[in-house]
Parts: sequence; structure tokens; C-alpha cells
Amino acid sequence: MKSLTAEQVKQKMEQGEKLNIVDVREVGEVSQGKIPGAVNIPLHLLEFRKDELDKNTDYIMVCRSGGRSGQATQFLDQYGYDVTNMEGGMMSWTGDVE
Repeated sequence: MKSLTAEQVKQKMEQGEKLNIVDVREVGEVSQGKIPGAVNIPLHLLEFRKDELDKNTDYIMVCRSGGRSGQATQFLDQYGYDVTNMEGGMMSWTGDVE
């Protein structure tokens, strides 16, 4: 499973890279703040909403601490998606939130 630290994701954003971030936390968690531009698809809905994602696009998966996003990364990887887990989740995020 591919992974990046929260700091590496932040650096990519600061360098102007276009990142496709999927936040798999529950709606109530995301309402407290998410990485700018992240799309929220709660983990329990990912199986039903995976077709909203493009297999030709790379995604960074995010949750609170890295566990659920790790599950999401493994799940999507088995379906051929290009996914990377952000280690440490939002607990490690020091960048902007919206």
C-alpha cells in the first residue's frame, strides 16, 4: 500500500500540485474541518460510491488517524484505483482546513 505523511501531502499542496483528496470520515467529523478541496465519501459508503472515482486519476485517502483511510486504500486498490493513504490522518495535519 502506498502512503504519504501528512507533511508530504502539505508540501505537495504548497508546491501547487493538484491533489485529489478523498476524506472517508463521517459527515459530522468532516464538518469540523477538512483539507481544502477534499471530497467526502464516508468509508461505509465507499463500496457504493467508488464509481464516482476515475481509475485514471490518483487519489489520496484521508481519515482521522489513518486507519479508515488505510482500509479505503486497500479496498480501492483491489479494484484497480491509484490510491495512496495519508498516514496519521487529520490528527497529523498542520495545513489549512475548510
